[in-house]
This record gives sequence, C-alpha cells and structure tokens, in this order.
Amino acid sequence: MGITNSLVAVFPGSFDPPTNGHLDLIARATRLTGKLIVAVLSNENKQALFAAEERIAMLQEATSLPGVEFVIFDGLLVDFAAKHGATVILRGIRAVSDYEYELQMALMNRRLSPNIETIFLMSGEENSFVSSRLVKEVARLGGDVSGMVPKVVHRRLRERFQGDLNC
Repeated sequence: MGITNSLVAVFPGSFDPPTNGHLDLIARATRLTGKLIVAVLSNENKQALFAAEERIAMLQEATSLPGVEFVIFDGLLVDFAAKHGATVILRGIRAVSDYEYELQMALMNRRLSPNIETIFLMSGEENSFVSSRLVKEVARLGGDVSGMVPKVVHRRLRERFQGDLNC
C-alpha cells in the first residue's frame, strides 16, 4: 500500500534503453504513490538509440503495474509535473557521482517550482552499476546485456545491432 493514494509523482528519464534498474525503481515507486507518471524524455538535441515511442512500448511490455502511466515529455520537467498534477519528482541514485548532478537538478527545480519536491531513491545494489549508456556500449560491442535489461529490450537491442549480441 502506498504512503498516500493521492500522491502523484513523476519519474523522468531518457530510458534509452530501459534497464532492470529502471524497472526496479518504477516498482518501488508505485508503493509510495497513488499515481506514477514515467516521463520519457524526447530531446531532439540528443541522438537516441530508440525513439521515445519505442522506449514507451518497451516499458509497457516489461511492466504492468497499476497506477503507472507512460508519457513522452520535453521542456522543463517542473512544467510537465505541474501540468500533470504531480507534486513529487522521483530520481534514482546509483552512486555518489549521480548525487552531485541530481542535487543540482533538484535545487534548480525547487527554485523554479517550490511546490514540487524531489525524492531520491537508491538503486538496488544488483543494479547499481547499470546505466543505459553502458548497456548501449556493451551491446554495440557484442557483449551480453541479457541480465541487465528486460527481455523485450534485449530482443530490441539484438535487432538494432543485427544479432551481434551474445545470448
């Protein structure tokens, strides 16, 4: 049961590609919120491996939790959160190096919108080294990422890299 059934939170990220760490944080966040909006960043200035729509499709196939909505966003996160009635931004932290960056973002978001709080969730230790960037790099080089990503993502990575992944 969540802390409050009325709490709406946003969990933003690129999710390019979604990892098991992302799924773990989504599952844990649903225990804290009444509604969780997984906000998939569509940033035309960055070259994503998968289109935002593809990332949402993979997330939807990999998880089916009540109270979770997947939405594409761009622009200021606090504007997106306010538009969707969210009062909390959830961010995952894997290591101290993540915290420095996330702290800066949280303080900027607080400055822009003091009514929206940021909550940090620590990653599970089994996923503390996994990042989308590393998964893409290992997959491009033919390494086995099957234990780091959901099956649907592993399949899509194999397709994207033309079957060069080890299974």
